[in-house]
Amino acid sequence: MKNRQGLAIIGLWIVAGWCLAQGPALQLAQSYEKGMALQGYWVSEKLDGVRAYWNGEQLISKGGHVVKAPAWFVRGYPDTPMDGELWMGHGRFAEVSAAVRRLQPDAKEWRQIRYKVFDLPASDAPFSQRIQQMKALASASNAYTFSVIEQQPASSHAALLQRLDKVMAAGGEGLMLHHGDSRYQAGRSDAILKVKTYQDAEAVVVGHTEGKGKYRGMLGALVVQRDDGRQFRLGTGFTDKQRKTPPPLGATVTYKYFGKTATGLPRFASFLRIRNDEPLAEP
Repeated sequence: MKNRQGLAIIGLWIVAGWCLAQGPALQLAQSYEKGMALQGYWVSEKLDGVRAYWNGEQLISKGGHVVKAPAWFVRGYPDTPMDGELWMGHGRFAEVSAAVRRLQPDAKEWRQIRYKVFDLPASDAPFSQRIQQMKALASASNAYTFSVIEQQPASSHAALLQRLDKVMAAGGEGLMLHHGDSRYQAGRSDAILKVKTYQDAEAVVVGHTEGKGKYRGMLGALVVQRDDGRQFRLGTGFTDKQRKTPPPLGATVTYKYFGKTATGLPRFASFLRIRNDEPLAEP
């Protein structure tokens, strides 16, 4: 097998130490399903950027690393903790991810980035009130690099799908639903729901299998492991270049799927990308 170094043929190895920092306690979303009550929810666009937590002094990645943003980028930010997304625009995740990972920030890249705030982790007010608090913070600040993601009341399933279609047509990723009565609470909760044409999740690469036929000598499938310890294979969604140089053991990857099997594993799971949006560690 080409590029055999670093690969394991169903080598179910787990590389210790891929998570080197303690990330902030963030609120995580469940998936929306037809039939769920929409009363009381606010809807906003789901941005495909890099999530970042403003702790009042600096931006922190989901994994707990300091984001090396230029000083001018965060000048004028409030001392109130904020939860948001570093975003360049539709279809530019790879670019913003590359910018965030640099040890030395590139001013040209950061001039194209905006911090889109969607919550206030330290506030004990319900979300409907936190929306007003976020707007007040943005109005009081002279920082032009952050703004509040627009929130609108959700109405019906049909209206939700209509808006989803518009967002997807514009190159967007999906929608987010956030219940107006909910408090900010770390962990996964149905107070926040993501609305997409498919579901996605993350897993860690623990092995590789060799391809067959035209993929002989290249990657056949990734063996990945979820947080609950269950493993499965991702055999589709790769370019030829990715099959020649696949994600290494220990890498976190994002995959998409369409529901779950009777055993609880993702149905029709396929590779989306390496989730490489964590800043590099200091040497």
